[in-house]
Amino acid sequence: MNPRFVSWKKCFRYLVPLLLLFSASTVYADEPYAGVPAINTGDNAWILASSALVLMMTAPGLILFYGGLVRTKNVLSTMMHGLILMSVVSTMWMVFGYSMAFAQGNSFVGNPLTYLFLKNVGAAPNAAYARTIPQETFMLFQMMFAIITPALISGAIAERIKFKAYLLFIVIWMVVIYFPLCHMMWGDGGLFNWAGGGKIPALDFAGGTVVHISSGISALVFAVMLGKRKGYPREPMMPHNVVLSLIGAGLLWVGWFGFNAGSALSAGSLATSAFAATHFSASAAALSWTCIEWKLKGRPSVLGAVSGMVAGLATITPASGFVSVPAAFCIGLTAGVVCYLAVTKLKSIFNYDDSLDVFGVHGLGSCIGMLMLGFLANPDVNPAIATTFMKNGAAVSLAGGGAQFVNQLLAVVFTLALGGIGTFIILKIVGAVTTLRVSQEDEFAGLDLSQHGERAYNE
Repeated sequence: MNPRFVSWKKCFRYLVPLLLLFSASTVYADEPYAGVPAINTGDNAWILASSALVLMMTAPGLILFYGGLVRTKNVLSTMMHGLILMSVVSTMWMVFGYSMAFAQGNSFVGNPLTYLFLKNVGAAPNAAYARTIPQETFMLFQMMFAIITPALISGAIAERIKFKAYLLFIVIWMVVIYFPLCHMMWGDGGLFNWAGGGKIPALDFAGGTVVHISSGISALVFAVMLGKRKGYPREPMMPHNVVLSLIGAGLLWVGWFGFNAGSALSAGSLATSAFAATHFSASAAALSWTCIEWKLKGRPSVLGAVSGMVAGLATITPASGFVSVPAAFCIGLTAGVVCYLAVTKLKSIFNYDDSLDVFGVHGLGSCIGMLMLGFLANPDVNPAIATTFMKNGAAVSLAGGGAQFVNQLLAVVFTLALGGIGTFIILKIVGAVTTLRVSQEDEFAGLDLSQHGERAYNE
């Protein structure tokens, strides 16, 4: 008998009873925990719909957006980078990722055994996070964020990364950076969790630090360590299909309403406010990017307008549930100008090859959003920021001002340091195990063919 077959047989012999054990202990009760309000079906419906919208941002949204921006020979490989994470990250999330992010632990990470294999994650709400929806709904919603975050990184290293190295990097990156950072910002007792006993009360409504800054700085470090694409910047590397990118960007805009408004974790007025802030920031950024490009280059481009829109969405993400519509519009206007200069001027000055401008749009954009939020946070929009954070037994208002700006700055600097240094170390480890970059011959042939044995289009 084939020894590999015997090995797999033994694995299943022990794995299946283990899975049954954990599934049998999962709580599926009609009644919530004592003292917790009954499940609100409207809230639950909205968060389930938001979960689907956020998943749509990865596929087909992000994979179309990124796929259209690369050359024909690398379309499928670029799409695969996002698509495969829907499976890989979901599996990690089920086994231990959700527990590391949202179980009680210390200031930096949750206990990975508390919700191992989603044990005790069922119909009963978890009052520490969302009192009117099942914890399983909350788990699903947060999982969609975990999927799209590493998918963003893939845009910076497109057209030259070895698929095996990419997968290994992502698995380690999630454990070392994403899960702990998620706990620190949103987890019960996390270092920066203003509503959950954190020591430094930083406001981040929907993932400025956790999603965009962490992925943006990691993307920059990865791109620099991996090196430039062959021929960059001497040879033109134009997007092969801007129409695909426009479709993907449109899906991103729609999905972002689930991303930001869904982060209210209820279907009330706060969700409406975050929805409005999201839309008007994206509109403002698309407008300001178009105007400055028109002024400096003599003509407005479609790809520029859509890039500005994405910058506006990334920038408003941390502030969407804390600022008024006029403030959100100002944040968007700033994002369009700053992110445009980042991807055209800053990139040229430092001569790095961030293929699809992940750092310039997502990383730098959300840094702007986090810091502007420090001055623009408004208790009239979200009254909880004036009464929830406690220090020495008294409530401390986190309304916009110098003190809150310092809290925001600390969170941004910490995230940049964790993402940047962590990525550097992870890449050194991955590089010692396997080659990070495809060979020159494989890069010339295209990653679709060399890494996956396929072509996107028939010749």
